[in-house]
Amino acid sequence: MVGITNMQTALIVSNLLLWISLIVLLLAVFALARQIGVLHERVAPVGALMPTAGPKIGELVEPLDVPELSGEHLLVGGVKKYRTLIYFLSPTCPICKSLLPTVLSMVADEGESLQLILASDGDDLEVHRSYADEHNLLQYPYVISQPLGMRMGVNKLPFAVLINEEGILRARGLVNSREHLESLVQADELDVSSLQEYLGDKTG
Repeated sequence: MVGITNMQTALIVSNLLLWISLIVLLLAVFALARQIGVLHERVAPVGALMPTAGPKIGELVEPLDVPELSGEHLLVGGVKKYRTLIYFLSPTCPICKSLLPTVLSMVADEGESLQLILASDGDDLEVHRSYADEHNLLQYPYVISQPLGMRMGVNKLPFAVLINEEGILRARGLVNSREHLESLVQADELDVSSLQEYLGDKTG
């Protein structure tokens, strides 16, 4: 009987210790989760990297006649009924290709308020036609224009530019994630030249 009683006591004690350990672990997990939440709030989102050279945010984008892959011509800039997102890419740019689904998804989410223009500086037109056909891009204006890239100060790819309905340049920069792309739209909505500027003003 004494042996059984001691065994029962040992089982009770071990169960208590297990429960205490479990509670301590749960508290530790809760504390870590809270800390992660605090860090998430403190870490500012990274916006598109805007080069110093090129047009300034807030400048009027004069209409530029550019040729499309289809053979038609398109006026980029000037007053429109919608905002315009120009996504500069190249068939030989792997990041441009990987970001394409994100660009198309974001534009679809924005609806008719945002028009997408795909742009490149030229090279072999047949390569561009094959690229556009392969990725189902022919439903969007696909323009080939070196002057457009030079006017927008494109120095690396992928690069994106946002022009508002009044033809005003609202945001531009090097992009390689949806966060970068969305920062262009956010900069327009917040009426700042870049998301970094806005966050700097808030923390300054």
